[in-house]
Order: sequence, then C-alpha cells, then structure tokens
Amino acid sequence: MMSSTTSFEFSGYDVDKIKGEFRFHYTLSFADAVPILFTEAICLPNSQSRLETLPQNLLENILDSLHLTLGISYWKTYCPRELKLKTITLSKEQADFWNTVYIKGMGEFYYKNQIDFRDLVSFPFSDKPAASPTSINFKNRSLVAIGGGKDSIVTAELLKSNQKEFSAFTLGRHPIQEETITLLDVLSINIDRKIDPQLFELNKKEDVYNGHVPISTIYHFVGVLAAALYDYRYLVFSNERSSNYGNTTYLGQEINHQVSKSFEFENLIQEYIQTFISPDVTPFSLLRPLHEIKIAEIFSRYQKYFPLFSSCNRNFKIRNQSEMIQRWCGECPKCAFIFCLLAAFLPKEEVISIFQKDLFAQDSLIGIYKDLLGLGEVKPFDCVGTPEETQLAFYLANQKGDYHDEPAMKMFLAEVLPNLTKVEKIKSDLMSVSSEHLVPEEFLGVFKNLE
Repeated sequence: MMSSTTSFEFSGYDVDKIKGEFRFHYTLSFADAVPILFTEAICLPNSQSRLETLPQNLLENILDSLHLTLGISYWKTYCPRELKLKTITLSKEQADFWNTVYIKGMGEFYYKNQIDFRDLVSFPFSDKPAASPTSINFKNRSLVAIGGGKDSIVTAELLKSNQKEFSAFTLGRHPIQEETITLLDVLSINIDRKIDPQLFELNKKEDVYNGHVPISTIYHFVGVLAAALYDYRYLVFSNERSSNYGNTTYLGQEINHQVSKSFEFENLIQEYIQTFISPDVTPFSLLRPLHEIKIAEIFSRYQKYFPLFSSCNRNFKIRNQSEMIQRWCGECPKCAFIFCLLAAFLPKEEVISIFQKDLFAQDSLIGIYKDLLGLGEVKPFDCVGTPEETQLAFYLANQKGDYHDEPAMKMFLAEVLPNLTKVEKIKSDLMSVSSEHLVPEEFLGVFKNLE
C-alpha cells in the first residue's frame, strides 16, 4: 500500500479568530491519482479576546505542534515515507521528538497491520536552532481532562479535597462526561474537534491502513492550546503507573497500547512543551504515582459516581434505540478488568449493580481473564493494568468469599492462586505512592493519607 503514495504534506493552517476555529490542512499525494486534501478543525469557543493579545510566536509554536499531532490520523492511511512541511521549520531536536511520536507512539498500529516501521518516518529539519519558548504569566489554576471514567473522577476529587482551583476540559462531549462534570460541579470547557469526513470513507477501504493512534498526545497539544487561550498554568491528566507496562514486542520494539499515556511520553511531551512552546505551561499526570488498583480503591469511596461513570471504550459512544446510555458492554477486557478491581473493594451487589451483571459468572470472559492474569501470550490491547494488579484484585475479591462459585474465580483458584507467592509484598508495592512522577510540588499534598 505504501508504494501508491508519493508524499504526505502538512500544508498549513488558518485561524478564524471570531469563531475561535483553527483549521489544519494536509495533502496526501499519489503517483497515479489525484491528491487528497484533508482539513481538520478545532474550535475553542469564546477565545477571541485572548487570540488578540496572545504573543504571536507562542500561538504559532502551539499551532505548529498541533498541526503535526493531528496529522497522524491522515498520514497513517497510507504511511508514505516522504514527509513535507510547507509552513513549519523544525530543529533536529524537534524532528527527533516527532519521529518518536510517529514511530513509538504508533507501535500498536504497526504491529496489528504488520508494517515494518524501521526507517519509515524521518521528519525534515533545519540546521537553524528552534525558536525560543515564550514566557507568559498564566493564572495559577488547572485544566483537568475529564473522560467520564474512574481515573479522571479521582483526579478531580483529590484536587477538590485539597482546595485546588481547576476547570474541566473535554475534546468533544459525551453525555457521560456531561453528567460527570455536572456532579463535580466545576466550570468546564468543551473543545469541538471536526475530523475530515473523507477519513471515515477512506477507513472503509481494504487498501487503507487503519488502527490505534497515540490519542493522549493529541489531548496534550489541544490542551496546551486551551491553557494558553483560557489562561491556565497547569494541564492535568489522569494517567497511572500501570500504563508503563507493555503488551508485546515487535521488530525489537516494545508495543504498548498505552504508550502515549506512559511516563516515558509524559517526560517527552512536557520537555518538548517547556523547551519549544512555553516554560510556563506545565502538563502532568496527577495519578502517575499510583497503580490502577490503588486508584480503584480510592474511587470506591465516591459512591455518588457509581451509577454514571464508565471506563468501557467499546460502548462509550454507543446508545441503544431508546437513547439510554449503555455504559458497559460487559464483553471487553476493560469491562472485565474494572469489574475485578471493584470486586476487590466493594460489596458484590454494588459491583453487579454498576455492571448490571456478574462478569465473574460469564464463561465467555474466561479467556479474557486468563490474559489479564498473565496466563496468555499477549496482554489485551486495552487500557488495563498489569497482570499483578489483576492477580491481587482476584485475591482480595476471593478473600471476601462472595465469588467462590463463579467460573472466573474457580479458574483463578485452580490456575493462579497456587503459584501466587509474596502476596503481601505485591500488595504493598501496588498500593503504594511512587516517587517516580512529574507532579509539581504544590500538588503533592493530595497524596497525604492515601497509603
């Protein structure tokens, strides 16, 4: 497929200051066909006054980065080797960063499409040094990305309990996010993203590549634009220690479904933003010191969110015929994983009430639970924790004595528990607060009394 294309060009962008709309243009060229011109738009409402006063070089540096980030969805359709930058000039250090995003950040995409990514991506660069970052006095407050799942809820509640000023932000909006933000009772900013409809048509074709992109990188750079236009110093995400754990290896590279959520990428993105955009915008993950199972234990204290939250990626955008929100598909690895986490800390009837069925009792999920427990060859490609976390969750749920007759628990008792040693050490490690993070000092108080 790659041979049919000659190049992919980042063709520039334009700004409608009145609407607060930013339109990013791309050109996919072919050797024997008419080029495809793509345009993606990001709209930030009520930003006109700030657009008039924001330093032009700061805005350009943000938009250049956003242009490169959003382009990954269009480039991946054919993965042409030649990349053209019509209006952007990168230094060698900047080009290295974008090479990493397009190679390591797309690892799962290459693995599933069996693409040899070696020497595939090389962003052009200039010998000139990059433009200097822009210092600006942003207000000492935070924008918190809200997805509607347990993690962002825990982040928001920890910030509220420590009297930290913040607003919620979303890229697109779903009723689950709206309900969550309403219950949080905080100001919110909804950013509208308009993907070029041609992309959806292309994705239906057999000769076009499709698959996972590093979406968290997109959230970061959209969030930086929002922080600059709405005057926020901090950009807060809810990525945890568990996201550092990969799924498999391919062509000598670790493949991690959550690589753009990992600590490695958090370091790379924060350094890039503060070196090439502004040292006064600080993106970080508040939950980086915590494993998923610890976050679930904290979340179990916030009962008011139980009826409305959802971490199921498969059903998050699906509604049934009566327009009621279907929060959990009950069939995917994410549902299976969240069920076992909550089973470790909540009464059985409470967990079943959340999922509307007992997932430990579903024979169809035994294979998924084996993969989550580390008995399979590959960790499921979903936002799930480590095998040790799943093992500890099963162990804690088993101690409560409520699931002995369920098929999933019987499998755990027969195939995992006999080989599970040093449980208390595993529990201590997984439930602790790590010192490996980029959380600014003024936020460290949120971790008091968590251990």
